[in-house]
Amino acid sequence: MLSNEVTNLLEIKYPIIQAPMAGGVTTSNLVAGVSNAGGLGMIGAGYMSPGQIREQIREIKKLTPHYFGINLFVPSEFTFTEEEINSADQLLQPYKEHLKLHKKDTLEIPNAKKIVETFNEQIKVVIEEGVPVCTFTFGIPAKEVITELKQRNIILMGTATTVEEAIENETKGMDIVVVQGSEAGGHRGNFIHGHQKSLIGLMSLIPQVVDHVSIPVIAAGGIMDGRGLMASLCLGAKGVQMGTAFLTCIESGAPKVYKEAILQAKEDQIVLTRAFSGKWARGIKNKYILEMQKHENNLPDFPIQNTLTQPIRKASTLQNNQDYMSLWSGQSPRLAKNQTVETLMKNIIDEAKKLKVLF
Repeated sequence: MLSNEVTNLLEIKYPIIQAPMAGGVTTSNLVAGVSNAGGLGMIGAGYMSPGQIREQIREIKKLTPHYFGINLFVPSEFTFTEEEINSADQLLQPYKEHLKLHKKDTLEIPNAKKIVETFNEQIKVVIEEGVPVCTFTFGIPAKEVITELKQRNIILMGTATTVEEAIENETKGMDIVVVQGSEAGGHRGNFIHGHQKSLIGLMSLIPQVVDHVSIPVIAAGGIMDGRGLMASLCLGAKGVQMGTAFLTCIESGAPKVYKEAILQAKEDQIVLTRAFSGKWARGIKNKYILEMQKHENNLPDFPIQNTLTQPIRKASTLQNNQDYMSLWSGQSPRLAKNQTVETLMKNIIDEAKKLKVLF
């Protein structure tokens, strides 16, 4: 049986969670489609305003009667100097010129106080709209936030890349912890130690975390099918969180050029970079990543660099130019398919059931 304490807690048929990919990928149709197919659909709300969040939550409620969740970025401290910004902007000028972005950008540099205020407003919307599941990336929210959410019976899920981070999630009150292996696409969810200490492979990470926490563990990173689901369950996880597999689905909001890049990619093209956002993330190697490699260590931290590269990423997408897009992907692109959510979910479950019979 694929039912367990996580499926019972989340009121889902199958232990499959669609990863909350920020930046427009998690459309209402994608989120609702996953929930309607027996999994848990998730809104990637890290970059969304409180108003946008409220609108999408209400839209999804019209599309599914089932549980769905939302993911938020926990604000973290960051510092920068004008010199760092000017230096980084100078490095980006050739790309802006190539993409015909001649107009001087009037970008709003992130303000730490405002980011915290926005996060608190996002939490307020989650509570007011009664979203049943709330997950967090880049850290653990303050005790007051956790208490307030728990008082509303909202299920909380944290993200961890090491055993220590998983233990911290349990200690601070998370109900479930998502362990992110180094194979995972997109940004690293580490928050205690630096990038290098967070690069533990998923198959090594799952059993070590399971042995050190009592809350349910969800496996994430490179999982694309029923084989990945069953392998994770065998190692002690209670479910899986899948991103890239859902990103190439028809209902995904990823641009066509992005989906095509993943569908044509090979595993050795997937690399880690901080050139786009200032935070290490895994995606498909392209011209921008290659040329910026030598500057990576000197770039401003997230979210500063992310703001500086926004016009480049946007223009590149509009021009269907893969060279300067952040093409986030896990390490299993060869397993990606262009299909509906319903077909993907059915294939995962069918394969998992066959494997269960075998073993």
